[in-house]
This record gives sequence, structure tokens and C-alpha cells, in this order.
Amino acid sequence: MKTRINLCNMKFRAFHGVLPHESIVGGDFVINIVIDAELKEACESDDVRDTISYADVYDLVKQEMEIPSKLLEHVAARIYKRISVQYSEIASLEVRVAKLHPPMNGEVEKAEIVITD
Repeated sequence: MKTRINLCNMKFRAFHGVLPHESIVGGDFVINIVIDAELKEACESDDVRDTISYADVYDLVKQEMEIPSKLLEHVAARIYKRISVQYSEIASLEVRVAKLHPPMNGEVEKAEIVITD
């Protein structure tokens, strides 16, 4: 039995971007995480110690979002690596990092980077 954990639309104010003002005024970001893992034991035990705590995953994401980066690729890769290292039982992982209303010469709802295996 495979289990999927989705953390949907985690919202952060952070200071990522190439333009100088982005590191001063910041921007709004949305993060989505999809984790596939074998968590049969948690399904039977009803014990949080037997699962991947989505609260702990959120805290890892929050810590990485607090570190300014120029590129969304860098942010997404750091989040991916932290989660992968922390939870070796993960069979597959997807990390989506979206910058809302990125500074461009036109109207764009979001720019998104997706890292998966």
C-alpha cells in the first residue's frame, strides 16, 4: 500500500528574486509538496511516529523559504533536498515553488518551478 501526502498551497512572504528590490520588499510565494511513501505501519498503528509528519515537512519548507535566493530553482532544490534527506522512506517527491505576480513586462499570475523524480 502506497500513501500520498499532499501539502497544498502553503503561502509565504519571502525575499527571492534576481532584481535588487525583490530582496528588500519581498514577494508572495505558494509551495506545493507531493510525497509518495510506504506508510502501511502508520495506517495500522495510528501513531504519528510511524508516518511522515506534514507539520514537520511544513517547518522544513518554512525554514528554506526564510533563506533568500535569486532563483526559484535554487529554492525548490533546497526544499527537495531537505525533505529527501530527512525522510529516506519517500518513494517519490514533487516540489512546486511559485512566485505570484512576478515582476515582468506583462501580467502573469505566477511563475512556477517543479522539481520531481
